Amino acid sequence: MKLTIASGKGGTGKTTVSSNLTTYLASMGKDVVLADLDVEEPNSALFLNAKLVHSKVANKMVPKWDAKDCTLCGECEEVCAFNAILQLPEEIRVFPELCHSCYACSELCPTFSLPMTPAKIGVISEYKNELFSMVEGKLDLGQEMAVPLIAQTMEYVDEKFPENIKIYDAPPGTSCPVIEASRYSDFVILITEATPFGLNDLQLAVETMRVLNQKIGVVINRYGIGDDGVEKYCQAEHIPIITKIKNDKEVAKLYSNGELIYDKIDHFKNSLDEIVTFIGGLK
Repeated sequence: MKLTIASGKGGTGKTTVSSNLTTYLASMGKDVVLADLDVEEPNSALFLNAKLVHSKVANKMVPKWDAKDCTLCGECEEVCAFNAILQLPEEIRVFPELCHSCYACSELCPTFSLPMTPAKIGVISEYKNELFSMVEGKLDLGQEMAVPLIAQTMEYVDEKFPENIKIYDAPPGTSCPVIEASRYSDFVILITEATPFGLNDLQLAVETMRVLNQKIGVVINRYGIGDDGVEKYCQAEHIPIITKIKNDKEVAKLYSNGELIYDKIDHFKNSLDEIVTFIGGLK
């Protein structure tokens, strides 16, 4: 199973739920792997007391202009849908930050003057503790696009852990990175909080997942603050509320200290039990 834990906004508790859920499943003897796909700011490893066992450079392929045979015909600029190539009077200028590695310019160049070459975008790291493995993608500073690294991180997990339950800690929001982290999953858990801001961003996330035809359920974190708007919305939209995690200062303290929560606070563990039960009932 591939399970994505996402939200419409940051700070709702995705990493709290994903890191604790993964550890809890592993403590039950399940073969599980956690993938931190929030590649612009990965932090799951901070909570897991895990050791680095392997890392590899992640590249994307970008064109590099070879002036030798180029006739400056302009075909490359015309076919680039992302404005990553500019034809100047005496040269072809490539903007790697805008390149989506579609190969159109390289494949369609009549003089083969734009060979694709690797360009480093980040690092994929594998960590392991006594219970399970975790894989993290970390984007280099200044890189514009997270999607290629998210895709490569997921490919690494698929190749290295083909039989494991896969839990994806997705980036926040509803843009391309979270779509990449969600579109191949079997189920998406949306973490929200019972506030007007939480409801607004949950609605955006639900709309996004419905475009992807994804199965979804909601976890309400910090339950007890705000109002009942999220519950009424989920009822009206026929979205299952998997569990409600109580608002608790002790949970915040443990999180702030980089500690796991499920083995220290009973009501949090009970919420994880409800998530596990729900997952077990998925078809």
